[in-house]
Amino acid sequence: MPASKGECGPHPSHPWQGPPTPCAMHPALSLLGSGSGVEDVCGPQWVPPACTSLPGPLSRPTLRALPSTLVPLNKPVTLRCQAPAGMAVYRLEKVGSATYQDHLQLHIPAMNSHHAGQYRCSYQDGTHWSPASELLDLVATDVFPKPVLSARPNLTVPRGSDVTLQCQSQYNFDQFALYKEGNLWPPKKPERWYRADFPLATVNANQGGTYRCYSFSSHSPYLWSAPSDPLKLVIKTGISKPHNQKPIEVATPGPTPAPSQTLNLTKTSAPESTRRRGTKTPRRPSTTPGLPPEHYTKSNVVRLCLGAAVLVLLCGVLVEDWHSRRKVLSPMPRVPKA
Repeated sequence: MPASKGECGPHPSHPWQGPPTPCAMHPALSLLGSGSGVEDVCGPQWVPPACTSLPGPLSRPTLRALPSTLVPLNKPVTLRCQAPAGMAVYRLEKVGSATYQDHLQLHIPAMNSHHAGQYRCSYQDGTHWSPASELLDLVATDVFPKPVLSARPNLTVPRGSDVTLQCQSQYNFDQFALYKEGNLWPPKKPERWYRADFPLATVNANQGGTYRCYSFSSHSPYLWSAPSDPLKLVIKTGISKPHNQKPIEVATPGPTPAPSQTLNLTKTSAPESTRRRGTKTPRRPSTTPGLPPEHYTKSNVVRLCLGAAVLVLLCGVLVEDWHSRRKVLSPMPRVPKA
């Protein structure tokens, strides 16, 4: 029997073959109490290996959602906990819920709003629990109508330029998320009029592809809208030539004329009026005959007044549009019943 006073594992010759508990006395011997000679049975010469060192920290498991963490309503999803095999207990639970599963995976045949939330898993080895896995955010999509995704300045841009993806909703959601083929951007708040901008600076070929965006409310962070229509961003890898650039013409030097030829050209090309001393070439009058200069001053004032009136009218239209948007976009759709 074990040799530590009140703390030892099972002796190799003892018929009990259960899992050793580190530094713990066998239940049958604990009934004898102290002073019963148990320490003499174990003997001072043998120290069990279970009492020589404590087990190291357990590794943290990993929780995944298949096929994705973004699950449309009424679609299936499976949560799988990756942990060492042969453990005594496995636990998979939803944070904030009183129920849990003692299994490595949880299959949800039809996603609904009650299944959305944060999940985690852990396992037990002997008397020790492992650290919990990182929280997994399971999101239910298609809960609200889809937003609209657009690209500025264009869907096809040259490599190295800047492009902005704009996600806009018809409802007053305060969170927007951008998604591209398995990569999810952190949600962000809208800049104006329920629209969020996702700038992509100095784009390269890897940033091309199909994008979608979602909208949702921060009060229900795991209930998202349907994805927007796919937007394909194309990155041109060649060097683009500006549209307004014209080819530069380089003048090629011609044959140098003889001095006599130059003199003859000078004499024949000069008009008769320029050789007469004291004569000047008449200039074209700058004003239209028959209209005094005061007429142009009055017309400029009229144009300035008309331009100011147009600006005031445009400002009024923008303010009215902003108020109308606030009235139309303020209601939020209700969450569908599960």
